Amino acid sequence: MNFDFSDDQKALKDQARKFLTDKAGAKVTRGVLNDDKISYDKDLWRAVAELGWLGTAIPEEYGGLGLGRLELCVLAEELGRAVAPIPFSSTVYFFAEAVMLAGSEAQKAALLPKLASGDLIGCFAVSEGPGAPAPETIAAKFDGSTLTGAKIPVTDGDIADYAVVAAKEGGGISLALVDLKQAGVTRTTLQTLDPTRGHAKLEFKGVKAERLGAAGQGWELSEAVLDRAAVLIAFEQLGGSQACLEMALDYAKSRYAFSRQIGSFQAIKHKLADMYVAIEVARSNTYYGAWALSTEAAELPFAAAASRAAASDAYYLCSKENIQTHGGMGFTWDVDCHLFFRRSKLLAVQAGSPAVWKEKLVKRLEQRNAA
Repeated sequence: MNFDFSDDQKALKDQARKFLTDKAGAKVTRGVLNDDKISYDKDLWRAVAELGWLGTAIPEEYGGLGLGRLELCVLAEELGRAVAPIPFSSTVYFFAEAVMLAGSEAQKAALLPKLASGDLIGCFAVSEGPGAPAPETIAAKFDGSTLTGAKIPVTDGDIADYAVVAAKEGGGISLALVDLKQAGVTRTTLQTLDPTRGHAKLEFKGVKAERLGAAGQGWELSEAVLDRAAVLIAFEQLGGSQACLEMALDYAKSRYAFSRQIGSFQAIKHKLADMYVAIEVARSNTYYGAWALSTEAAELPFAAAASRAAASDAYYLCSKENIQTHGGMGFTWDVDCHLFFRRSKLLAVQAGSPAVWKEKLVKRLEQRNAA
């Protein structure tokens, strides 16, 4: 079975890299990082929207390009490589996927065109504090028309227009679609390791909301959305890992110590080799995840968990070893290594930590084997 991308998808990848090299990169990311008043780059967001990237997987009848998840995986890898400071994952991987998966025809018609054009930023709110979310830990309440409770942390919750919120309804969990601009919604911006991706605490006090999907099916829908997002985030992590390896390799070739390239020293060779191996392990898992996602295969829950675990481990290792390869200057503000380290730590917990996904993988395999 060939898991590689097609020629057209590779061409899209090349075009995306050229665009992001010109319009994004460390300078843009640092611009957001150094400005406490903004949490994303609006010019880059508009440019990405004009290219149609936000509507890559959205059907044409709703204003999207109708390409598919494989093309979205290609773009995710390049966005991760560029450490792009835009709410792409929250809006596209989570919110748009939730609407396409569970939304009514009216909800899709109202929201998806705005998502595709970049006029709407969305977020996905499940967590209510430390620890992995579970049905029994959800305290927010939804009565079918109003929502009360709090969610923390919510990625891009400080700038989102709409949120999909997991809340208790009766004896089960439902998903509620909430307009965050209405009265009764309070946002508190949170400080994180990576300020280029905003986070917030969202509080709801009897605000208007509408159900997304069937009543009581919210947890199953949340798990399905997380599985889809896990594969796409894994591609962002893969792109970041590859960028770290290339940075470290370039520096190892250009930096001299004791009249030798530092890349000729065994310790540096071992670091680069370990990074390469971790990336290839992650790549094989993420490509498997991309296949499962694009074909809606029954293996998606397993492929998503494996992709997420392998890519998280690879990105952390590569971002850490990139700093170590650069030596004493590697952790300074002037060198871009820390941008990738920050993002690696953030992405590792955005949809659940690697430990959570490894546990999911084990439980899912146990359940399948017991069936």
